[in-house]
Amino acid sequence: MTPQAPALSQQPQPDRELRVEASDGALLRVLDYGEDDDPGRPTVVLAHGWTLSHRSWLPVLERLRTQLDVRVVVYDQRGHGSSTPGPTSPSVRVLGDDLAAVVSAAVPRGPLVLGGHSMGGMSVLAYAGRHRRSFRSRVRGTVLVSTAAGDLSVRRSAPEAFVMQALARMPRLPAGRAVSLFGQQHLLFGEGARAEDVAATREQVAATHLPTIGQFYAALGDHDEQEATAQFRGIPTDIIVGAKDRLTPVHHSERLHELIKGSELTVLPRLGHMLTYEAPEVVTKALASHVHAAQSQSG
Repeated sequence: MTPQAPALSQQPQPDRELRVEASDGALLRVLDYGEDDDPGRPTVVLAHGWTLSHRSWLPVLERLRTQLDVRVVVYDQRGHGSSTPGPTSPSVRVLGDDLAAVVSAAVPRGPLVLGGHSMGGMSVLAYAGRHRRSFRSRVRGTVLVSTAAGDLSVRRSAPEAFVMQALARMPRLPAGRAVSLFGQQHLLFGEGARAEDVAATREQVAATHLPTIGQFYAALGDHDEQEATAQFRGIPTDIIVGAKDRLTPVHHSERLHELIKGSELTVLPRLGHMLTYEAPEVVTKALASHVHAAQSQSG
């Protein structure tokens, strides 16, 4: 039987929790599962998407920890979850620097396997482009889920952009009741979504502050890390997308597949954007394959 995704109230206790200070003073909440002092063992680091938190990775975290003896690090992106926004104007490249800070503080040594969902995948791309030496020397595999290297501004509508500009200037209040279950299911999920997964997603989005939603919307529209894909040369990479993804449609993953030579592209029929909930087994399997390969190399 497939294990159920843990409810938000059932988050497993981490072995260690850190507050990592980013370069501009933003404080990032980092949770470390399976702290390990062996520098030869790979660590999985997972970055989450826009308006979500590290909790969006819990279905995958649960499976990784059940199936593998592996250390996993998750964190809240700036302005999301329990991390502070910091004074710097949001951008995907700032998120790449934040990922570098998390890696430096939480996993200063040893091989890495990186997973990024949506904006988290863009963070991985930015980390590769801005911290090339660390990325090239330490990363043994990446899994890019429901993400894009750029060209996101083309899907903006004028009314949507107007609303997001207004949200960016709002007081720092959570979105709350403005976020509906129906809206999240329609936008983010494909066919056959479980009610508990939609509810978990809605709860994370509703907890996100209004300025974070608006400011990062603009940042994602400006995002372009196509040049950074050159750093993935020779690094095993899985690209996974749902055929019914409305937020980052399939053509974005197809473009990433073209840019990252030797990458593997998986398009999942009937599924949407939230593949950490809709297809955690597929995402876990991809991460696990890179962990096994890294373990073989270090062994």
